[in-house]
Amino acid sequence: MLINSPYQTKQINTLKHKDAKTNKVLVSFTKKVKKVDPVAFYQINKPAYDGERFFWTSPDDHTAIVGVGHLHTFFNRRADDRFSQIEAEWNELLASAVINNPFQAPGTGPLLFGGFSFDPYSVKEEKWGPFGDALFYLPEYMLTITGEDCYLTVNLFESEEMLPHSNQVKKSFDLLIDNVKRSEITSPNLVNKEELSVPEWLKSVSEVIDELKTSGTVDKVVLSRELKLSFSEPLLTDYVLEQLNTQQQDSFIFMLETSDGSFAGASPERLVKKMNDQVLSTSLAGSIGRSDNPKRDKELGNMLLNDEKNLFEHALVVEMIKKALEPYCEELDIPNEPVLLKTPYIQHLYTPVCGVSKPGTSIFHLVGELHPTPALGGVPTDRAMQIIRDKEKMDRGFYASPIGWTDFQGNGEFIVAIRSGLLKGKQSYLYAGCGLVADSDPSDELKETSIKFQPMLQAIGGKSE
Repeated sequence: MLINSPYQTKQINTLKHKDAKTNKVLVSFTKKVKKVDPVAFYQINKPAYDGERFFWTSPDDHTAIVGVGHLHTFFNRRADDRFSQIEAEWNELLASAVINNPFQAPGTGPLLFGGFSFDPYSVKEEKWGPFGDALFYLPEYMLTITGEDCYLTVNLFESEEMLPHSNQVKKSFDLLIDNVKRSEITSPNLVNKEELSVPEWLKSVSEVIDELKTSGTVDKVVLSRELKLSFSEPLLTDYVLEQLNTQQQDSFIFMLETSDGSFAGASPERLVKKMNDQVLSTSLAGSIGRSDNPKRDKELGNMLLNDEKNLFEHALVVEMIKKALEPYCEELDIPNEPVLLKTPYIQHLYTPVCGVSKPGTSIFHLVGELHPTPALGGVPTDRAMQIIRDKEKMDRGFYASPIGWTDFQGNGEFIVAIRSGLLKGKQSYLYAGCGLVADSDPSDELKETSIKFQPMLQAIGGKSE
């Protein structure tokens, strides 16, 4: 990998979808630019790159990453080695890359964005087909905002004889961010809202609870369900993204487009963040609703902090994260008790787990070990996953899966893709889950999942005709 190597290109606007496995190498150039609204940058590139965009914001470090154009796609349908395969292909591409990036800012330069399916062994539904069991994009153009700093990265494949110094690419940067303004977009009318298979789901919940009480082989299982929305016209991802970005500023906002459907959400749950050798994971398990009345909201939070069922669920997740990270970290720091993390509709029990990674540890190692956490799968993992396959009877797709990014320096961040949905033409499919333990009550779990649908429902909007 060559860093800060000059190059030139005469084809920066005509290199869509070239194959990295030719005699051409990845060339990447990053420049600091004036600050641009990331949502506006996403919107303005719709005409040229509809179905080829992604969006990401992180609430705690105010990072935003927006990619447009698919320079290269990493796609996987092989269940057994999907984490290592994506990592190997990414490293192979980087090995011969020419990278001109004088900045140390994480999330700049060549970067992969995408995710993995929740369970490659579950039933497969056609609507999730374009996502496979792993889907990552290397974008042509990428905007990165960290605090008050803004960067633009251009990636392309170029032959070695075209690498000598030129200002051609530098001149194109300003053109990419000129006149970037948000568009006025509205939601189509919502014509139908259907909670799918509720009686069957409640029956499955009861059966799982009975097994939890009697089997002695499983402590927790997470079951999810699906809400289908139908609209008068195709729902625009630009509208949904703008609403999520406005309404859910305390969550990770993400959008991953394909040519046939987009996956979007506002998740409060980080799976893992790696910056150099610093590792951060979080346990976010155990939840209760919010109240507009501050006194009642505080009471609800105190109830959660003292609820044995939720504390038990939370402790299972903390212990699993500890066991997953220990082989890859020199040291770990874990608080003794959880605190509250509040989002607009829900408050959660929250425990951060911090560590220092051992040499040679990649973010894909950590993602592969941490997924699925007990917060979305269960305990023990293998038995819980088998129960989910038997009882849930649906394809979660990328719901509750790892989604995020990694850059050429090995930095990155992945979240658990909850509070999310698949946007597909005139239909949208929203997902929500609940953690079942021996003393769970089916009616309470139904209410909990209804609350968890709210962030996406609010963002999608629409009025019934």
